[in-house]
Amino acid sequence: MAALASSSSEPGLAGLEEELTCSICLCLFSSPVTVPCGHNFCASCLELSWAGLSANFSCPQCRATFAGRPQLQKNTVLCRVVEQLQGCTGAAPGPEEEAVAVGGCGAEATPVYCDSCLQAPAVQTCLTCTASFCPEHLRPHQDSPAFRDHQLCPPLRDLQQRKCPKHNKLFEFFCSQHGSCICSLCLLGHKLCHTNPLQLAKADAESALKKKLVELHNQSERAARAMNTVKTNQSQAAETASRKKDLIRSEFSEIKTLIEETENQTLKVIADEEKRVCNKFDYVYGVLGSKKNEIQSLRDQIEMALTEGDDILFLKRAAALQRSSTKDAFVPVIEMDQNLIHSAYQSAINLKDIVKHTVSQCREKRPEAKLTPGKTKTPPAASANKTSAGKKTPGPQHTHKEKNHQTQPTSQVEADTKEKKKPAKAAPTTGAPNVKELIDSFLKKPREELLQYAANITLDYNTAHNKVILSERYTRMSVSDTPMNYNHHPQRFTDCSQVLGFQCFKRGIHYWEVELQQNSFCGIGICYGSMDRHGPESRLGRNSSSWCIEWFNSKISSWHNDVEKCLPNVKATKIGVLLHCEGGFVIFMAVGEKHNLIYKFKTQFTEALYPAFWLFSSGTVLSLCQLKQCSPVS
Repeated sequence: MAALASSSSEPGLAGLEEELTCSICLCLFSSPVTVPCGHNFCASCLELSWAGLSANFSCPQCRATFAGRPQLQKNTVLCRVVEQLQGCTGAAPGPEEEAVAVGGCGAEATPVYCDSCLQAPAVQTCLTCTASFCPEHLRPHQDSPAFRDHQLCPPLRDLQQRKCPKHNKLFEFFCSQHGSCICSLCLLGHKLCHTNPLQLAKADAESALKKKLVELHNQSERAARAMNTVKTNQSQAAETASRKKDLIRSEFSEIKTLIEETENQTLKVIADEEKRVCNKFDYVYGVLGSKKNEIQSLRDQIEMALTEGDDILFLKRAAALQRSSTKDAFVPVIEMDQNLIHSAYQSAINLKDIVKHTVSQCREKRPEAKLTPGKTKTPPAASANKTSAGKKTPGPQHTHKEKNHQTQPTSQVEADTKEKKKPAKAAPTTGAPNVKELIDSFLKKPREELLQYAANITLDYNTAHNKVILSERYTRMSVSDTPMNYNHHPQRFTDCSQVLGFQCFKRGIHYWEVELQQNSFCGIGICYGSMDRHGPESRLGRNSSSWCIEWFNSKISSWHNDVEKCLPNVKATKIGVLLHCEGGFVIFMAVGEKHNLIYKFKTQFTEALYPAFWLFSSGTVLSLCQLKQCSPVS
């Protein structure tokens, strides 16, 4: 019976061998390793396949390519399965294999000898007698009817190991509870256990091992996918860090340029003062030279007169020369303006002290500095808008308190060096008959006239939701499929994928444009800085503190105070926003050869306003257009 069970295992083992075969050498795995795509190969076969390559490594089975040479790890699970399979096939050969060995095909295998004569090789084993016999001693089993019911099989060695040591009977059953083979007499002691014939127990165990092998294969593939995910996240982190470093270099380059411009202006003040004083010295030197020449001329005339021999002529000349007189040389006091020089020098000292103080603060407050990577100074547009906005109001602008304090040198430099360059915004329109006529007047203006109110908007990193990606110097926003793990900030949106502009407006007229690169599932609007950052009411237009227009597939709606109004479908890739703080209205229009009105909100604004943006779909991309301000139209 044991022989039959052993022989029936061959198809299962053959199927298992096929699963554990290397696709390169077509043999059982030897030290199997796993590549990132999840396939397994012999370590030596894979090394030979990749020999001589320095790049473009690929899987020999699926041809998946890898950026660099993968780190190969030994698959210990497959190693153990292969060892168990090799152990089973080597330790318990089937009856046919043993018969072939007896016949001489396996010269190295030891034959099974007859248990009667102990000399001749056995040709059959009697499972009833539990003994092996040569042809001569097997004859009674073949000729005598008394041995007709005895079970014969090809020669088997180690028959004593196939017997129950307690009852000296062949194993016929398997107890799964105790994990041991038992004979028919042992069944009495295993009445409460789950027992099966050996052949059935082997089939069950083989099926369980195949399931486990499939499960291990699935686990290996999941581990490979997890490794690919880690590599992808690592690449994204490296790319993000690279972009941030480029932004930081750009910002510091601008800081250096501003400081150099301040240095040149300060040195020019000293140079101008030096030129003024030197010109005075040159003038005095020229006057003194003329005076010297006049004195020398008089000396020459006197010396000539002294050589005159005629008394009358001498007396005439002497009388004339005595009447002529010269004044002593006078050197006026010429000094440089010490107050001007000291003031210029002191401004350099003050700037140095401020920079040193700011740098030391950045080092001491490194956690706070990490909240705004890539932005080391207040953008010029923000400084200009702060000036026009007057008193600060709560909101995202307030969140930059630390940053503005740390970047005081840059702000001062901008104030000193760009005050004359900053284009003056047109004064708010006053004395208009009513709001409607005022709005109509702006709608009739061409784009060139609206650009005199242009405001270059940048995005506030501290307000961006964890899935909002900011790029291109904080003027482009998109949605990530995975969280960006931004640092916590009280002004950051937590429920809605939104972000606010860095600039705030409390008075004046302001115009900006937004390009819709993908216009499904997004919103553009304005809001107060006090708008909620958490919960469903923090969504743009769903509260009394925000106004917006929203694209939802092909549907366009206006939202304010959680009230929706459906609007006619307007095909536009660029949206212009005109905010009139004193007039109390904001206009959304489609930018083109002729502006088309999308919607307008009229209200009395009570707080400073921030540009606001909402993105939902992962394919949505909004970009802020950097507008060049035109000179005011007369």
